[in-house]
Amino acid sequence: MDIRVRQGDSLWLYSQLFRIPLNLLLDSNRDINPAGLSIGQIIKIPGYRLQPYTIRAGDSLWRIAQQRGLPLDALLLANPTINPNNLQIGQQINLPSRVTTPIVRGQRIYDYAALQQDLNQIVDLYPFVERRQIGNSVMGKNLDEIQIGRGNKRVHINASFHANEWITSPILMQTLNAYLLALTNNTDIRGRNILPYYNYVTLSIVPMVNPDGVDLVIHGAPTTEPYRSNVLAINGGSSDFSGWKANIRGVDLNNQFPALWEQEAAVSVKQPAPRDFPGYQSLSEPETIAMAALTRNSNFNRVLAYHTQGKVIYWGFEGLEPPESQTLVNEFARVSGYQPIRYVGGWAGYKDWFIYEFRRPGFTIELGRGVNPLPLFQFEEIYEESLGIFLASLYM
Repeated sequence: MDIRVRQGDSLWLYSQLFRIPLNLLLDSNRDINPAGLSIGQIIKIPGYRLQPYTIRAGDSLWRIAQQRGLPLDALLLANPTINPNNLQIGQQINLPSRVTTPIVRGQRIYDYAALQQDLNQIVDLYPFVERRQIGNSVMGKNLDEIQIGRGNKRVHINASFHANEWITSPILMQTLNAYLLALTNNTDIRGRNILPYYNYVTLSIVPMVNPDGVDLVIHGAPTTEPYRSNVLAINGGSSDFSGWKANIRGVDLNNQFPALWEQEAAVSVKQPAPRDFPGYQSLSEPETIAMAALTRNSNFNRVLAYHTQGKVIYWGFEGLEPPESQTLVNEFARVSGYQPIRYVGGWAGYKDWFIYEFRRPGFTIELGRGVNPLPLFQFEEIYEESLGIFLASLYM
């Protein structure tokens, strides 16, 4: 919601009128000097929308404000051109409306277009959220990173490295939406006050690492060449891509990282395939190049990669994980019911590389249980299990 500055206004005044934490207001207006507001300057108020209201007989701004639980001054800010002493029946005014329900509807088929629609709405409604493009997929789709918070502890979570594990993207996006609602409404999640996390955690999210692959699994072979012919050939001519984990070029993105990649390549598929082909060299794909660059430039304290399935958490690599990892995974297991597994056969995964290169905690969270792609009727159960892990990643 946008408002315009009046004589004598301040961001502190707005935070009091709309009951929005000052830090969220400051970060929603990063290009504004809070000590030098100008009359007429536009200020973004996060977590609010303007809703139309039609004046009826007997209405006054004071009465409307009382009925809606709003300060009168908030109504005046939302209607700078209205004469409050001369309201007319049938006249349209704006009501500042606090958003208390989610934007993201996660329990649905969730492709790249659905993700982009949700991201556009989120950054519009919550302008303290920073969105940036960290790269592109093979087919040119944006790889988006979302950042929230101003803390020194840096936590990264990603989803949909594997195409047929696309349910992880709406799980993560619905979690993000719940976090933003709690921040702007100063409410708790599972009894935890969320607002302090904004000040001591910077949260990084890449909600869909493999958008080309996700769209392939959901919609089938693309119409454009050479991608259509290539994926059909790799898939043995079949139009059923439900078993496809790779990117559009048949490279398994979670076998692409320089953490003993040569050992992975020696025992893996030797050519493009629906799954398990690690590429002809590490970091050959634009998606993994983008993820490695983001990670190297961001000083993350810990990373979590959401996958499916098995209800297990992989947390070690070659004995290089720090002692903190075990403390964290034990808490993740406690709040989710998932089984911690320290080592698993294989190399060159994203969490493997993070541990290998940075000697910091990295986790692969295998959400849900069944055959990929997991059915949507599992969504709410998986969401509740993963929510505890998300919260623990922030407070631990």
